[in-house]
Amino acid sequence: MDEAINKNQPTPSPESPRDSGRRTFSKNQRPRGNSPRDRVSDEFQEKTLDVRRVTRVVAGGKRFRFRVTMVVGDGRGRVGVGIAKGVDVASAIDKSKKVARRNIITVPLKGKSIPHEVEAKYSAARIRLRPAVEGHGMRAGGAARVVLSLAGVADVIAKTLGRTPNKLTNALATVEALKKLKPSRNR
Repeated sequence: MDEAINKNQPTPSPESPRDSGRRTFSKNQRPRGNSPRDRVSDEFQEKTLDVRRVTRVVAGGKRFRFRVTMVVGDGRGRVGVGIAKGVDVASAIDKSKKVARRNIITVPLKGKSIPHEVEAKYSAARIRLRPAVEGHGMRAGGAARVVLSLAGVADVIAKTLGRTPNKLTNALATVEALKKLKPSRNR
C-alpha cells in the first residue's frame, strides 16, 4: 500500500529549484538591505524641525496627538519637508520622514549658492532669498536655515519678511522660494 502512495507522488527532479542550489525566499524571509529604498535612506540627512502636541475635542474629553515637521535633504540640491501626526512622537517622526521623502524637490545650485534672487509666500510667511559670493556663508535663521543647509546651499542671504514665528509655514515658504528658482545658463 505504501508503494501505491509513492507512485502517485512525483519525485523531485535534479533540475527543480529546490535542488538546484539556489536559495528561494518567501515574502517574509527576503534578506534586508539590498533594495534601492534601503540605499536611498543612507544618502539623506534628516532634521526634526518642530514637534507639537495637538488636541481634538471629542464627547469624552480631549484626544492628544503629536504633529512633527521633518526636513530631509542630501546636501547636493535635493530637499523635502514632511508633516505628519501620530499617537506618539516616534510614529509621527516615522510618518513625517516618509512624507518628506515623497515631497523632495531638486534645487538648481550655482556653486554653493542660488542662481538669482527670489521671493515667495506661503500662508502668512514670506521669505526673500538672495545669492551671495563664495565664502560669504549662510545668513539665515530659524526654519529657513535648516531647509537651506539640508539642500546644500552654503552661501545665501535669507530674510523672513512675514511676522509669523511658525516654523512650519516659514519652512514651506522657503521651499516655495526654492521651487521658483531657474537654473543658471553659465555654470
